[in-house]
Amino acid sequence: MTTSGIILCVALLVIFFAVMIGVGFYSRKHSTNVNGFVLGGRSVGPWLTAFAFGTSYFSAVIFVGYAGQFGWKYGMSATWAGIGNALIGSLLCWIILGRRTRVLTQHLDAKTMPDFFGKRYDSKGLRIAASVIAFVFLIPYTSSLYNGLSSLFNIAFSIPYWVIILVMAVLTGFYVIYGGYMATAINDFIQGMIMLVGIVAVILAVVKTNGGLLEASKSLAAITGEAGWQGAYSSFLGPDPLALLFVVLLTSLGTWGTPQMVGKFYSIKNEKDIKKGTIISTIFAIIVAGGCYFLGGFGRLYADKIGYSASGSPLFDTIVPSMLSTLPSVIIAVVIVLVLSASMSTLSSLVLTSSSTLTLDVIRPASKKDMSEKKQVFIMRLFIVFFIILSAVIAVIKDAHPEVTFIAQMMGVSWGALAGSFLAPFLYGLYWKKVTKASAAVCFVWGCALSVVQLVVTLGKLDVSGWGPVLGYIFKSSINSGVVAMLGGLVIVPIVSLITSKPDAKKIDSMFSCYEAKVLTVAKDQLGDEE
Repeated sequence: MTTSGIILCVALLVIFFAVMIGVGFYSRKHSTNVNGFVLGGRSVGPWLTAFAFGTSYFSAVIFVGYAGQFGWKYGMSATWAGIGNALIGSLLCWIILGRRTRVLTQHLDAKTMPDFFGKRYDSKGLRIAASVIAFVFLIPYTSSLYNGLSSLFNIAFSIPYWVIILVMAVLTGFYVIYGGYMATAINDFIQGMIMLVGIVAVILAVVKTNGGLLEASKSLAAITGEAGWQGAYSSFLGPDPLALLFVVLLTSLGTWGTPQMVGKFYSIKNEKDIKKGTIISTIFAIIVAGGCYFLGGFGRLYADKIGYSASGSPLFDTIVPSMLSTLPSVIIAVVIVLVLSASMSTLSSLVLTSSSTLTLDVIRPASKKDMSEKKQVFIMRLFIVFFIILSAVIAVIKDAHPEVTFIAQMMGVSWGALAGSFLAPFLYGLYWKKVTKASAAVCFVWGCALSVVQLVVTLGKLDVSGWGPVLGYIFKSSINSGVVAMLGGLVIVPIVSLITSKPDAKKIDSMFSCYEAKVLTVAKDQLGDEE
């Protein structure tokens, strides 16, 4: 990278850091109590909520890791993952969960997903179990957000990896601790705008570098690779449609059951904002997720520039940085800020979710004395510091000791474990009165058990080759087992609910009465009955 490019990159980073810090100071007035610190007072508008949802969804893991990995494996058909993220992970998620989540969580005064489980199913055990699951599996997921930053920053700067982690951790911690959810939401909006501009600029630059879209597609079509047939990586469904389907389902349906994603619906302001947020979030996902995977689809055109392991396998985290290294300095500078934005936005969402869950669902109920709002916010801030330090330490250890495969595999199973445990009990809990707490408990066990088995298999401690083709395929990767965990939960919960003791009808009717409450509106928003 040229000297002028480095200066430009530094200037953009300084401006970026200054804005993030300024937002943290500005948002202090919104974080004086628990409701404001965790939910922004349940008065966050559609643009902030939609961008908070999108930026929490798409991090550097998507841009650097998944785009390179799935683009290499499936070629241009990897774009289906981005389309699935937009239509299933954003559009349908907002339509099916958004309104009902906002109404019922406010009625129950639930501030976190474990809190929702505890109040919806009248069970302290479920609340604590959900908190433990969230704590165990959010931490490795949080650590994964630093992946890919080193190889990307090395294009412009020759600085140690731990310095990058330290800067990102300190800055994120600062504005989350000061401003809580509102600071996170405002910064997510700013970071989201950077992501939108950045991904469009990168796609145009990469396509232009390869002679335009038509020529780039022709070059990709000429590659045979591991697919075994020419044109596989430029085809409609790619070389392995079934594996691609599992990728689409895991990365799309998973948003329905992860605490940091669903929690965005708790804070949105009103009905109009839900409708607007649905549209904004979907468009954001089409551009960012669709753009990332589309970009990654051209990764094989850079096979001579990427890194390889000792066994000859491609290092997926080097694919996108290798593509970027050939671009003009101004594009590289924008992309560095883009990836940093994507990582920080997701990191802030995860640590806020983890700290609020542990404080409100474990520490406060266990306290023998009433805990003031001020003290609860203080404890949450302490946990934010703890979670950020812990995630940063894990990321440094993983980089320094690649032989410690346990950390990397924990990151891989975390998304599937969370969604596999929580998706079905949460979804059914919003719509069906007869779902039981026993079914939720069984689903928790199901999701975690499947993920633990997957972890043991991936670490090479368990051989499933003799278990038959079906189980062998399920545990072939954390992607497959994660999808089975989610879909299995959707079957398990109704079956167990039908054969276990039913909840108290009066309590459930009282809970669901919030959906029947009468509200006044104007004719332009809702047609009245004809007289």
